[in-house]
Amino acid sequence: MARRSQRLVEVLLVFGRLGLTAFGGPAAHVALQEEECVRRRGWLDRQRFLDLLAATNLIPGPNSTEMACHLGWVRAGWPGLVAGGIAFVLPSAAIVTALAWAYVRFGHVPAAAGFLDGIRPAVLVVVTDAVARFGRDAVRGLATAAVAVAAAALALAGVSEVLLLFAAAALGLAAAFARRVGPRRLHAVPLLELALVFLKIGATLFGSGYVLIAYLRAELGPRGWLTDTQLLDAVALGQITPGPVSTAATFAGYVLAGPPGAVVATIGIFLPGFVLVAATGPLLERWRRRPALRETLDMVNAAVVGVIVAVVLRLVPAATGGPFEAALAAAAGLAVWALGVPGTAVMAAAAGAGLVRSVL
Repeated sequence: MARRSQRLVEVLLVFGRLGLTAFGGPAAHVALQEEECVRRRGWLDRQRFLDLLAATNLIPGPNSTEMACHLGWVRAGWPGLVAGGIAFVLPSAAIVTALAWAYVRFGHVPAAAGFLDGIRPAVLVVVTDAVARFGRDAVRGLATAAVAVAAAALALAGVSEVLLLFAAAALGLAAAFARRVGPRRLHAVPLLELALVFLKIGATLFGSGYVLIAYLRAELGPRGWLTDTQLLDAVALGQITPGPVSTAATFAGYVLAGPPGAVVATIGIFLPGFVLVAATGPLLERWRRRPALRETLDMVNAAVVGVIVAVVLRLVPAATGGPFEAALAAAAGLAVWALGVPGTAVMAAAAGAGLVRSVL
């Protein structure tokens, strides 16, 4: 019992700290989670981490929060699942609520440019470091290499990440099935309404957290609840604060219905992810060694690597757009690859440098 309690406290501390320091969006969050839980603490090996990441990409909901739930479950069982997700979301939700209060009171979002200028180069380095490690485990033959390259190329060409990952899963299933059975056998906003809207978004949100703006616009725009400017401000706040980008929903809920709206919207958008991880996590652990699922996960893992490579390549122009950003990227690379500084510390320092530059 004491050992289980210690592990639960460890989960709370790790994901609480990530919730306060993990800037940069889902790809960066996953990279930092891998650094903390695989490399530094050895809670699981990288292959198992990749399998959990593949499963997370195939279910709706905020991916990095679902990974926090998965990793909490791996470390401390069912209490860890709940603790990991809540500890990761709560700091960001609290910060966004405070900024939403300022927004409603003063009519604008606090300046974000300095934060973003500093964060982007560090995100580029942290995600590049992670994708190099993922690639060593996920790309282990011609088939998975081809899937990774194709996924990267198609993602850069504008093909949906979700479509690519499901196509990779279908390819893996088809290959496993063909091998197994042989070719001859192949065949004003009321709180309840607000809660239901965000529950619907949380239960259907696929892809990166940045896709959230399309969901918010589709659900809130026709109701006349928020303007496009307010939606963009919500996502901007989700970007400049640590933790999941989906806490943009917290901001939207606050603007619509004050503190109760912030609580309802936050619970609504994140609750489906908790439920889906609880439902799929144990099944994945039980079945991941079965040949058909193993082959499917291998293909999806390779596609995930390709999609993250595309994310890195898209980040390069924005992350190194000027001398300051290029110098910061070089410094971040030196800190991560030569000095072994943790990614969370690098990103927090980079954000601070960007803020200081904007002030000066």
